[in-house]
Amino acid sequence: MRLKVLSSSSLGNCYLLEGEKETLILECGINYKSILKGLNFNLSNVVGCLVTHEHKDHSKSLRELLRYGIDIYTSLGTARAIVKECNALETYHRLNFIKSEEQITLGGFTILPFETQHDAVEPLGFLVQHEEIGKLLFITDSYYCQYKFKGLNHILIECNYSTEILQDNISEGKIPLSLRNRLLKSHFSLANVKEFLSANDLSQLREIVLIHLSDGNSNSEEFKTEIEKLTGKPTYVADKGLEIEL
Repeated sequence: MRLKVLSSSSLGNCYLLEGEKETLILECGINYKSILKGLNFNLSNVVGCLVTHEHKDHSKSLRELLRYGIDIYTSLGTARAIVKECNALETYHRLNFIKSEEQITLGGFTILPFETQHDAVEPLGFLVQHEEIGKLLFITDSYYCQYKFKGLNHILIECNYSTEILQDNISEGKIPLSLRNRLLKSHFSLANVKEFLSANDLSQLREIVLIHLSDGNSNSEEFKTEIEKLTGKPTYVADKGLEIEL
């Protein structure tokens, strides 16, 4: 199985866990045609799409995926925020509601959703298990994680900004102070990521993929170096087109 990054930024996020017989989509925050192209126009292997929260850079193509027969799995709060009118949810027959700490199975994938901390209605992260890859943790758009995990083999984690770079940008007038306050309460900083990784069992970890870096408040080479130095594990920065054999 391989990880394919179709997009990973504030402009849009979408990742594929692609095996020979089945594929799981993580986020659908880009144009549907781009997702279709990333799937090599093969929808028959797709077992579903997980959506963490309602913000457009994570959910943009939700309606199109549903229309073309892809099952979406997300929280009820997220679904309501996207559709707006609760009664309208009944018309989306492939829209499935999941809850934190209630496990689901999609094909050979076993998924445990868990609560994250973001400025969204009911955001989730996902612990994904499959016999071909072991345990994969997917967490994005959260400034804190209350859970600890054991036996992880792969981690996809947001590393959105550096506090130092952010502060320099504020001092130079490049970004408003209000953006700083939002980032502190909604996104993982480099320091947050390092703290989270240090608190978890990394003994079986194969690699770390840093996702959703800020365009102006991050430094990909610095982030990669810092995480590899801390963990001793191969670390990648998720750019469009990145593919990793898991």
